[in-house]
Amino acid sequence: MSEDRYLTFALGKGRLAKRTLELLEEIGITCEEMKDKDSRKLIFVNEELKLRFFLSKGPDVPTYVEYGAADIGVVGEDTILEENRNVYEVLDLGFGKCRMCVCGPASAKDLLQHHERIRVASKYPKIAKDYFYNQKFQTVDIIKLNGSVELGPIVELSDVIVDIVETGSTLKENGLEVLEEICPLSARMIVNPVSMQMQSERIKDLLSKLKAKLKEGV
Repeated sequence: MSEDRYLTFALGKGRLAKRTLELLEEIGITCEEMKDKDSRKLIFVNEELKLRFFLSKGPDVPTYVEYGAADIGVVGEDTILEENRNVYEVLDLGFGKCRMCVCGPASAKDLLQHHERIRVASKYPKIAKDYFYNQKFQTVDIIKLNGSVELGPIVELSDVIVDIVETGSTLKENGLEVLEEICPLSARMIVNPVSMQMQSERIKDLLSKLKAKLKEGV
């Protein structure tokens, strides 16, 4: 890694960034600057390895990677599917596991089976539309929400919701349940297509080390 050019990572803030940094540390990649909880810095650098890191909101990670502001990104599969950016998805990191599901009251099951026109509330309108239109061939009205989508069916804004489910406890507490599973989700590593060509050796070396480390934990 003697090249002058930095390899830049965009990490989704929160648990994903924490787990990613722990994983990178296991293969010898550290960034001491990021361990300073009081730091106001936006860009963190490992000069020795010529690496740069920055944290961003999850939905912005694929944007940074697509436009080359970051060579590599780590973000949830839900964000990759929703943002639909021109990036290479290169590795399933295996953590941050959850499911994208259609949820609602038990009474909504019939609406899904009879292909009636229904209202669907979601933070993920693209995923919801793709699922209903291209997989279920069901016409729906999709309502974009940014907050607690569980409110949708409760206040009769929507018949069902499309959302991420981890334990299902929030659904249960609000009289809702998983009606259909759309797809499993986890943290993924994405790469800028140009970086994959220009920095091929460095990126492939990183990926092979990560794959070997993840295999150890299986």
